[in-house]
Amino acid sequence: MDILIYICIALIALAIGVGATMAVQKKMAKTRAKNIIEEAEREAEVLKKNKLLEAREEGIKIKSEAEKQANHRMSKIQSTESRLKQRELQLNQQQSENQRTHNELEATRARLDNRENMLEDRHKEIDNLHRQMRESLEHISGLTADEAREKLIDSLKDEAKTAAASYINDIMDEAKMTANKEAKRIVVKTIQRVATETAIENSVTVFHIDSDEIKGRIIGREGRNIRALEAATGIEIIVDDTPEAIVLSGFDPVRREIARLALHQLVADGRIHPARIEEVVAKVRRQIEEEIIETGKRTAIDLGIHGLHPDLIRLVGKMKYRSSYGQNLLQHSRETANLCAIMAAELGLNPKKARRAGLLHDIGKVPDEEPELPHAMLGMKLAEKYKEKPDICNAIGAHHDEIEQTTLLAPIVQVCDAISGARPGARREIVEAYIKRLNDLEQLALSYPGVIKTYAIQAGRELRVIVGADKIDDVQTEQLSTEIAKRIQDEMTYPGQVKITVIRETRSVSFAK
Repeated sequence: MDILIYICIALIALAIGVGATMAVQKKMAKTRAKNIIEEAEREAEVLKKNKLLEAREEGIKIKSEAEKQANHRMSKIQSTESRLKQRELQLNQQQSENQRTHNELEATRARLDNRENMLEDRHKEIDNLHRQMRESLEHISGLTADEAREKLIDSLKDEAKTAAASYINDIMDEAKMTANKEAKRIVVKTIQRVATETAIENSVTVFHIDSDEIKGRIIGREGRNIRALEAATGIEIIVDDTPEAIVLSGFDPVRREIARLALHQLVADGRIHPARIEEVVAKVRRQIEEEIIETGKRTAIDLGIHGLHPDLIRLVGKMKYRSSYGQNLLQHSRETANLCAIMAAELGLNPKKARRAGLLHDIGKVPDEEPELPHAMLGMKLAEKYKEKPDICNAIGAHHDEIEQTTLLAPIVQVCDAISGARPGARREIVEAYIKRLNDLEQLALSYPGVIKTYAIQAGRELRVIVGADKIDDVQTEQLSTEIAKRIQDEMTYPGQVKITVIRETRSVSFAK
């Protein structure tokens, strides 16, 4: 029991101690809280004062800025007011001036109205006088005004027709006197300004080889190689006893060129058999086609001709491999184009159109197909097909008078084509004419007495005459040479000059048995 009392007393004491401690702690917490509140109040007061100061400073700044803006606006308003006052003064002055001007205009209008009324009265008087005069003239002449006007017009027409006819006759007479001279001057000047080339031989192509051993390889076993080559190119290949040469014969120059290049590649490569021949010929044919197009483009660029259809460019390139009487067709067309441009410029026409027509005038000679048409008509149809202008088409079709010439380009192309083809050295003679000229030379010399044999050598540029020593002496030999030369000069047509050599010799022949 005592223990319980002691325990209770201890618990009571402990509770009293704990309560005292808590009371102390509570008092201390209140004191601390009071201090914190006071500290917070002081800090709040300081912040309040700072914010008030900042607000006051900001207000002062805003007020000063507002005062500045107000002063600036006030100054603007004042300057605007001053300008408006000046403008008002100017408007008042201008209004007063306009009023004065209006008054002056009113006075001037009144004066003009008075003058206009006076002029109307004067016009009426003049009209009356004119009517009276016309009536009196009609009465005197017995004709009305319309009849007199018609008679005057008829008389003026007759006089004008007479004067025009006389003027036209004078012009025609003067043109007839000067036309031939002027035409010759233009033609001669045109020819002098164009460089020309001589004719070339284009009938066969000779392929040169290093040795005759290659001929056997080209022919092949039982002639297989040469037959394959002829079949692939369409060209006759002549392998004969001519040393180090093979002749390619054919009428198509493009095929001859393909055969020549194919042979060159085959000989250089060394592999010659039918399969290889077909491969090389196909490759060379493509190369030639590309070269034809490139030649056409280069020709058009050189002559300054633009806008040609690609097929026309290809036809122009094909002209490089065609010839007419030995004259290369492309060179002839280029020469004709330049002649046309020069002549057109001399006549005051368009040289570009003339050059274009001159270049295309012979395209009918190189078509891909061979229709039964003259080359001029075929060329005109090709030009029309590829959208060339009508005057150029007419110039192409009319340059051999197969259709009517409707433009000035046509006679120019015709004349320049003739100039290019007929100039000396342009075209070689055909074989028949060449042989006939040589025979005529020999027969002319044989017609003289005492002549035994004659030989035309050096392509007809030298004639050697052999006479009998017992029939003609030395003095007669010189006379014979002179007479033959004079007769050739008078009776024959020949290029350049012909040398006549008369040979007289005595031969003594013996035989030892």
